[in-house]
Amino acid sequence: MMTEPQTEHAWLMKLCGDWTSKGEAMCEPGATPDTWETTEHVRSLGGLWVLCEGRGEMKDGNVMTSVMTIGYDPQIKEYVGNFVASIMTHMWIYEGALDADEKVLTLNTEGPVFTEPGKYTKYKDVIELIDDDHRTLTSFILMDDGTWFEMMRADYWRKK
Repeated sequence: MMTEPQTEHAWLMKLCGDWTSKGEAMCEPGATPDTWETTEHVRSLGGLWVLCEGRGEMKDGNVMTSVMTIGYDPQIKEYVGNFVASIMTHMWIYEGALDADEKVLTLNTEGPVFTEPGKYTKYKDVIELIDDDHRTLTSFILMDDGTWFEMMRADYWRKK
């Protein structure tokens, strides 16, 4: 079964290349944010998927690596993918959509609440293309009161 790339796949190819990033995260409101810098290599897999391979040093000196895959499934008309990292055992499974302006991809997922072992909730990872050489990744967690809390934001700049 050979699938030809669609317009939605072409959008993903804008992510391909080598990137540096700076970000910060806090697992709950009022916490002191952690900051970091990483590099990421994004490559195409057959024009249908992107593989985003990240690497960065943590505060304790250990290296964290991650892999995010994103594709588009024309059968269900949604972006799909996953995320794994060397610092956690949960595999995040994504389903999502691109906004009407084709600048923001929202990927919905579920996962553990970091501050409450055994509890799961909804999350969303939002990739926004600022321009050809700058993008952001913002992660939100659904709080018990029904609001979305921005727990992580990273800015990525394309290496020249």
